[in-house]
Amino acid sequence: MSHTAHIPSHRKPRRSASKMALRAGVAGGVLSTIAVAGAAAPANAEPVHETTVEMPTLTDVSAKPTTTVSTAAEATQQIAFEYDRQARQEAAAETAAKDAKKAKAEADRKAEAKKKADEAREKAEKKAADEERASRSSGRSSLASYSSGSSGGGSDSSASSSKSTATGSAAAVIAFARAQIGDAYVLGSTGPNAWDCSGLTQAAFRTIGVDLPRVSQSQSTFGKQVGLGNLQPGDILYWGGAGSAYHVGIYVGGGNFVGAQNSGTGVVERPLSYDPPTGAVRVL
Repeated sequence: MSHTAHIPSHRKPRRSASKMALRAGVAGGVLSTIAVAGAAAPANAEPVHETTVEMPTLTDVSAKPTTTVSTAAEATQQIAFEYDRQARQEAAAETAAKDAKKAKAEADRKAEAKKKADEAREKAEKKAADEERASRSSGRSSLASYSSGSSGGGSDSSASSSKSTATGSAAAVIAFARAQIGDAYVLGSTGPNAWDCSGLTQAAFRTIGVDLPRVSQSQSTFGKQVGLGNLQPGDILYWGGAGSAYHVGIYVGGGNFVGAQNSGTGVVERPLSYDPPTGAVRVL
């Protein structure tokens, strides 16, 4: 290559003089303005401090619709809950009213049934009392005929026959009972020197192998019920209702009975008119 050949330069091309003059003029004007402003300011003016201006916080506008929808959903849910609670309360009140009505009807039914049962019981008790009074009247009439026949010296064929023909088991029972006349009456005693009413009858029948119940209530239902006008020697007499008797004795014939009466008399033989019994049972 020739030493005179042109070597390209890597420097940047220089700006034109006119552009540089323009930029210099602009810069000079700005500096001149600053210089004038500084000269015009008072000498004692406070230095200018840098002021930081806070920019307002921007709110995400897109969040507002979400909050509004959530609030509306909660309100709707609350209203639905209130409706459901009210519906449940009304259903419970209706059920309670039905139950109360049913309970009242049941109570009325039971009260009516109890009333009818009480009326039926009262009628039955009245009927039983009437029958017992009728039985007592019949018994008293029979006992009166026995007494009048004995006291008047006349013959009472049935009584005399019963008294004279008591044999076998009946005679043994009567003999034992009469053998205890004069013994003391002691409640709960069963001999051999003191008795209560049922203890004496039990012991008398035991001599012939008949085992009677211990108490008068049970003895009054042990045998066959017989009327007081159809008595035979050896029949068990009772006072009070059958099954609820409070006293017993043994009919010995001739219109008489033997029994452990009370602590004042002990074991005695008395006419039926002395203490008219309520009924009698036949064991033999």
